[in-house]
Formats: sequence, C-alpha cells, structure tokens
Amino acid sequence: MGYAQLVIGPAGSGKSTYCSSLHRHCEAAGRSLHIVNLDPAAEQFDYPVAMDIRELICLDDVMEELGMGPNGALMYCMEELEDNLDDWLTDELDNYLDDDYLVFDCPGQIELFSHVPVLRNFVEHLKSKNFNVCVVYLLDSQFITDVTKFISGCMASLSAMVQFELPHINILSKMDLVTNKRDIEDFLNPQGQVLLSELNQLMAPQFLKLNKALIELIDQYSMVSFVPLDLRKESSIRYILSQIDNCIQYGEDADVKVKDFGPEDIDD
Repeated sequence: MGYAQLVIGPAGSGKSTYCSSLHRHCEAAGRSLHIVNLDPAAEQFDYPVAMDIRELICLDDVMEELGMGPNGALMYCMEELEDNLDDWLTDELDNYLDDDYLVFDCPGQIELFSHVPVLRNFVEHLKSKNFNVCVVYLLDSQFITDVTKFISGCMASLSAMVQFELPHINILSKMDLVTNKRDIEDFLNPQGQVLLSELNQLMAPQFLKLNKALIELIDQYSMVSFVPLDLRKESSIRYILSQIDNCIQYGEDADVKVKDFGPEDIDD
C-alpha cells in the first residue's frame, strides 16, 4: 500500500513552501518522502522533484501553440493529465514501491478542487493503485482578518471536502508571518453564535437568514476546522504530519521488526 497527500488551496497560500518544509523535516528525521509537481506553470522548486507534469505538458507551450490565456491553458494541461492517467501517470507510479509516500503539489486554481472533476478523477486513479490519500487544504492565515473572510475560506474548504470525499486536513499557513495571533486564535475554535453576531453586524439586514444558514452549516456539522502551521517550529510541522499520517493510516500495516539478541544483551 502506498500513501499520498494531495496539497491544494488558493494561489499564494503556501503550498510549495509547505512541500519543501515537509521534505526538509522528513529528510532530517530519516524518513523517505517524494514530492510530485502537478503545476504545469511552475518554474522553480525548493525541493527535489520526483515526478513532474511538465514532462507531459507545459503551460507555456499550450499558450503559445493554442493561443490560450494562462487560466484556460492551465485547465487544458490538467485535462491532458486526466487523459493520460492510464499512461504517463501509471508509468511514473510504477517506479515507486508499495510503501512509498508521495506528496502532490497542485496548482491554485480554485475550480480544480471545487467543481471540475480532474483532480477527483486523479485521486480515484491513485486509490485504484492502492494508495491511501489525504487532502491537505492550505489557507493563508493572513487572509483570515475578519469573520466574512473566515466564512469564505470555510465554504471553499467545504466545497473541496464534498468534491473529493477523502480524509481532509485544513491548515492555516504562514502563521509565522501573523503579527497578532490572538485574532487568528478566535477562528481556530470558533463559536457559532459569536460568528453569527459578528457577521450580522457587518452585513445588511436582508442577509440575516443567509448568515444563519451558513453558520449552522459550519457549527452543527463541525465539518470545518483549521490547524495552524508555523514553519519556524519543527513541532508544528511534526504535529500536522502526525495528523495526516493518522488519516491515511501510515505505517499501521508495517511488519513488526524483531531484534535478535545475543548473550551479551541479556542481563544476568
């Protein structure tokens, strides 16, 4: 059985930085980790790339040959990936062992994880190859400055959760750049009535029923929660990795290693 993280989130939320920090952390811990680039527009990496979609198709080539804009060209590239799941991706996956751990660094176009089925079909292919997959959704903590933006982030995350139907971890990234962390802490364990009160104060009266419905969706089902990530702290990375490992049951099917003891190891 293989293991995989699908790292998604809006553009600029710190997905590639998360991947590179995760790689450094695992390398220091003596743990094997392979990072895969699924962004056809990527140019530079702070981590060794194990697999690269640009070997299949490149954004610049599509824009030049088909005359498309950046967003349309990226969607074309991702659809090309979807068409080559049984060919290119399968051949690449064959290079890895059953217990390998892959992290897929995805583009930031929100439609890819809200309603377009490309990435959903991608993870279904991974599951068919006996991979346990966890979705890691990153949201920039500096974006969460008031309740309206928090609700927006929750709805985007919830959309991805419904789309993929997989174990899901939500991360507030860039916590090391937040100047007043108390403002963020209120959103890590939000109280429904407090959120509703603040939302009603900011919105026009005609939105009161909509506000209540949104807060009830978040509060009653307890589906959306966020874990803070501070890349300056190894303990923060370690905690998030342990949460993801638990979701995908990493290492639970490993064989127990038995040590052979010699006479000198046995106390009299």
